[in-house]
Amino acid sequence: QVQLVESGGGLVQAGGSLRLSCAASGRTVSSYSMGWFRQAPGKEREFVAAISRYDLSTHYADSVKGRFTISRDNAKNTVYLQMNVLKPEDTAVYYCAAQAGSYYYSQQQYNYWGQGTQVTVSS
Repeated sequence: QVQLVESGGGLVQAGGSLRLSCAASGRTVSSYSMGWFRQAPGKEREFVAAISRYDLSTHYADSVKGRFTISRDNAKNTVYLQMNVLKPEDTAVYYCAAQAGSYYYSQQQYNYWGQGTQVTVSS
């Protein structure tokens, strides 16, 4: 099993940047496809980004494409989500998740989840 801990959330003004980290323990992140999801108040949790365990291909929701970047550092056993040009609609709790397969967009396929980190973007 793998344990995931997110960090890096906070309050930022619109147009600003944040980098979220997801530190893994118990197993290496290279053993999993890793994803980021978010849940805004009153809304369902939604897919944000993922990176494949097989070929390091990256996948993004249309709403964040071109602004967010997912990456992985095997030496630090950590996955990152660099978020640029943040908008108030990006406000949410962001979750890191891991799965052994390649169903990147389906949260039901992710077996392991972190506790989440709050991102708030003010206008």
